[in-house]
Amino acid sequence: MPSYAVPFVRGSGAEAPTFTCPNAYASSKLPPKKNKLIDHTLLKPEASESQIRKLCEEAKQYDFASVCINPYWVPLGHELLKGTDVRVCTVIGFPLGASSIASKGLEAVEAVKDGAREVDMVINVGEIKSRNYKAVEDDVYCVVNSVRAHLANTGADQQTGGVVVKVILECCLLTDDEVVEACKVCVSAGADFVKTSTGFNKFGATEHHVKLMRDTVGDKVGVKAAGGVRTSEDMDKMVKAGATRIGTSNGVALMTGGTGSGY
Repeated sequence: MPSYAVPFVRGSGAEAPTFTCPNAYASSKLPPKKNKLIDHTLLKPEASESQIRKLCEEAKQYDFASVCINPYWVPLGHELLKGTDVRVCTVIGFPLGASSIASKGLEAVEAVKDGAREVDMVINVGEIKSRNYKAVEDDVYCVVNSVRAHLANTGADQQTGGVVVKVILECCLLTDDEVVEACKVCVSAGADFVKTSTGFNKFGATEHHVKLMRDTVGDKVGVKAAGGVRTSEDMDKMVKAGATRIGTSNGVALMTGGTGSGY
């Protein structure tokens, strides 16, 4: 595999400080209200400014957990959601997960500087398929600890400024054994959530994968189901299987009893 000179790879001598995210956001427990399960999502490359503004208005109206948007739109989302309980979530190394370890760490820190308070990074799927789990752990560990070090160095308030790191496994490309190993790596590297899917591949979340992930991580971290959750019944199935967060572009439909047609 390639070798990298990057910060916050275990054994590099550049260990990041401990910085625990707020339990209200990075929890394996279900939130008290249905709306706080939902990351209201718009990640299409053709998403326009007006669509991002609409997404944020809907998120404010329903008081969702977050909006999940591409990094370019994070400053706008941060401005629109200022003073609300809706957090800005973005994606790192998206959608392939094949960026260098260092670039993922830098991308995550830049997003946090722009106002993101949750980052969903795509794991290095190729290294999982290669069973090179040390490289996979370095990948996750770099993002987690680059973000935490930035927060600590800038004096961010732990209770209001903590950043949640979720790791997208892209389960549709993995065997069950690989899903299990990837989950173990994410817990070891300090991630706050494991997440099923990008929504840009073969298929999204399944009850089987959510249950497998929950059974593997136990109550250590959250599980996010993303992709294909279009009705409140779909969401209920994912929650029953073990999900504590839902990534969907159908948040309004989930709250109003409709059927969404999006991601």
